[in-house]
Amino acid sequence: MSSQAPNEARVIPLRRPQAGAQAAPPPRQAPPVPAAPAAPAPKEPLWRDLVGDVLRRERLAQERTLKDVADAARISMPYLSEVERGRKEASSEVLAAAAHALGLGLGDLLSLAHGELTRLTSRHAARGRGTSGPRHDGLCLAA
Repeated sequence: MSSQAPNEARVIPLRRPQAGAQAAPPPRQAPPVPAAPAAPAPKEPLWRDLVGDVLRRERLAQERTLKDVADAARISMPYLSEVERGRKEASSEVLAAAAHALGLGLGDLLSLAHGELTRLTSRHAARGRGTSGPRHDGLCLAA
């Protein structure tokens, strides 16, 4: 058994004390305070989230139900719900069908999603975080 307190470490000096000198106990230090975690860099929004947001916003603006739009687009209601929530990466055929059911063309849907992407990424750049702005690399989706 040890005579030390249960939460104290036993200190073994590296140098022997000199003759006649009392070994002073090492100074007690406070435990290090953990550094605050760095804020993660903002993530670029996913295309499926942007497209889903546009579909939902357009459907709600027209005061239509999920079932009504899914029936008009000839896709299942649960699948359209998943697309609107950004849980499923829909094919271009499904996106075109959902857009047409809402009275939009596929280009309209993609243009609205592109506008949302530009708005979100420019907000991050204005705050000094993220990228310096949207990159186009020769592609232009807006007419």
